[in-house]
Amino acid sequence: MKVRADALRMLGCVRIATVRQMAQVITKEDADGRSYVRRAMRKLAELGLAETNGKDGKHPIWNLTPAGQKALADGNELPPRPKAGTGAKAVKAGFGPHGVAVTDMILAFGGCKHLTDWQVEVNHAIKETGLSFNTDAVLALPTKTSEVRLFELDNGTMSQARLAKEVWDYERYAGHRVWEGARGTIGNTFPFWQRHRYTRSQTFPRLHVVLAGKEEHLLDNRLQALADDVKGIAVAVWVNTLPRLQRGEPWYEIGVDDPDRRRRRYPEPAGR
Repeated sequence: MKVRADALRMLGCVRIATVRQMAQVITKEDADGRSYVRRAMRKLAELGLAETNGKDGKHPIWNLTPAGQKALADGNELPPRPKAGTGAKAVKAGFGPHGVAVTDMILAFGGCKHLTDWQVEVNHAIKETGLSFNTDAVLALPTKTSEVRLFELDNGTMSQARLAKEVWDYERYAGHRVWEGARGTIGNTFPFWQRHRYTRSQTFPRLHVVLAGKEEHLLDNRLQALADDVKGIAVAVWVNTLPRLQRGEPWYEIGVDDPDRRRRRYPEPAGR
């Protein structure tokens, strides 16, 4: 019963996972642990709480059903969070391997210790500018200056130019300002993110970019290319490859938070 409950909680946090990944968290990843998890997942499937909709290689990818999500919510097993899908549509659409890689990234960053502090596929949008993108994972583990950390996982399937654009989108988001003040007064402008999203943060959250899906020497080349493509960006960006992260090797800093430079780059909103 405990293995089943732990598997439900894990899928409620990361949304998509394989037996290997669940065993890594629930039973410390030995061979017997995987067989325990397989039996638990078969039982959860019989109960209609979990299902598979695709594979990562030969390995089935598991996700909760709506009934499984409801069981977690009714049992207060997870902190309140915005309504989210089960992950089934993503797997059916062919994004299962990306979701599995995101889960590997979460586990490599110490997710086993604080799984309930993660959310996946978190939307960031500014209606006035039409900017909208989903962050692969957000970790609510506050630092001295920020309430969350942002994570993007590139599984080697997008072009270098698109990857760079996704990183620059974070600067565009951080640079947008909103005007506040009573009608007829001078008023002032403030960062949109600080007023409407990360209200307990003193600095814009650091973005962590993790590169996966290719041979390690190709990932190293991709890392260097990304550093060149985002040179001069005015948000904090750290990058690593998934193999290096799994070995506990350090991150590379390729962007520094600079609110003054952001303010010069993006137009001030008009007052009323």
